[in-house]
Amino acid sequence: MKVVVVSSSPRRNGNSEVLADQFIKGAMEAGHEAEKVVLSQYKLNPCIACEYCRKHDHQCFQKDDADMIIKKIVDCDVFVFATPIYFYSLSAQLKILIDRFFAREYEIRDSDQRKKAYLILTSGTPDIKQTVGTVESFRGFIKVLRTVDEGGIVYGLGAFNRGDAYKHQAYQQAYEMGLNIS
Repeated sequence: MKVVVVSSSPRRNGNSEVLADQFIKGAMEAGHEAEKVVLSQYKLNPCIACEYCRKHDHQCFQKDDADMIIKKIVDCDVFVFATPIYFYSLSAQLKILIDRFFAREYEIRDSDQRKKAYLILTSGTPDIKQTVGTVESFRGFIKVLRTVDEGGIVYGLGAFNRGDAYKHQAYQQAYEMGLNIS
């Protein structure tokens, strides 16, 4: 299977990216092809709701990197979003990418091929109640896509300081989830 892991933290090698790397390690050990996309390394403009794409064959007029990243997700079998939680929600970088799917959502929606999507999240607080908004944003996104099933969620709760993920139980969970994707 082809796996695309989107690391959305603005901080390179932060806790959510550490867990993303563990997922990739497991997936590759299981024989899957895996690619990591680090959103902070790309230029992504927010959707401006102009609906240009609705009149131009689902192509956005903006010339940034969103289209290329979305194509990777359209073409994969499994995708993973890794995000830190800031103020009860996804990172801004990930939300921008999700909003940009407005132009190309039908490529996944109308597909005969089902995909799986996973969420890896980290949060400075150990309180799972503070993940509700993030998880619901993820679930709402894949629900709109219609042909995407939730594969699983890794909760890296209480991973506040850089490097906390290395000693967190989610470190092994992310690896095992990658190893066991189907």
